[in-house]
Amino acid sequence: MSEEKKGFFARLKEGLTKTRDNIVSNIDSVFSGFTNIDDEFYEELEEILIMGDIGINATTKIIERLKVQVKEKHVKEPTACKQLLIDSIKEQMRVEETAYDFENEQSVVLVIGVNGVGKTTSVGKLAGKLKDQKRRVLLAAADTFRAAAIEQLEEWANRAGVEIISGNEGSDPASVIFDAVNAAKARNVDVLLCDTAGRLHNKRNLMEELKKINRIIDREFPNAHRENLVVLDGTTGQNALNQAKEFGEVANLTGIILTKMDGTAKGGIAVAIQSELNVPVKYIGVGETIEDLQKFDADQFVDALFDVQLSEDEDEEE
Repeated sequence: MSEEKKGFFARLKEGLTKTRDNIVSNIDSVFSGFTNIDDEFYEELEEILIMGDIGINATTKIIERLKVQVKEKHVKEPTACKQLLIDSIKEQMRVEETAYDFENEQSVVLVIGVNGVGKTTSVGKLAGKLKDQKRRVLLAAADTFRAAAIEQLEEWANRAGVEIISGNEGSDPASVIFDAVNAAKARNVDVLLCDTAGRLHNKRNLMEELKKINRIIDREFPNAHRENLVVLDGTTGQNALNQAKEFGEVANLTGIILTKMDGTAKGGIAVAIQSELNVPVKYIGVGETIEDLQKFDADQFVDALFDVQLSEDEDEEE
């Protein structure tokens, strides 16, 4: 495992401490408190997972898979179920290998999300990571309703050493996208990252705006690989899931960036979001620096959640 990954795993593990206290300690008490694997045992586990923000849909799938595994492996002792439960949660959260194809193709990535979730910051961090991969990146400051968003993105562009297309505060976001798409083609840019406004309280306007933006991209850049990433604040639990559902009504979501996972007791929401929406968590953030945004790794996340110690062999394999 690289030093950066090791450092991120440590921060992720630390960041999930409250979630771990909220879920895992209760799960351990079930494993140690029951002598038989029966309906009551499963019901207790189910309740803890649901109360830990993992959600009904994901919890049902996790428990069903656990029951199958217990039967197939002829497990009799509740304590022997813990690793099976961990494996079951990991299975719920796997991200397909194709999830990051956009990084290697000529792509247009729309990043959406409500104010305050870390949307503009996530665009900036993603730009920095792609630049480090030697990709040519262009930013579009299409959240024109907040002057602060434009200034913030310009600052990230300078920090990452990438170019930016921006308009004036209050200008038409679609016109910024039009300029950015044509600039991306002219400059042979690999990835165009677009910061968009996310005003869910005015969903009708948001829907029309995104339709207009999509029409422009389809017309001007028909061969580009397309991504719509929604940024969600992990600290808001079920509210983040509701936001994702609402954005899913106005955009074809292809992935989730889950931010502010450091210090939240609601980290289980990562499992719920992926399972409920069938949209993968692609990036997870645990802090302010570029290194604090990493590709989502189901094994790493669940190991951090359950405080699983990685062996030296696993470190070397990584």
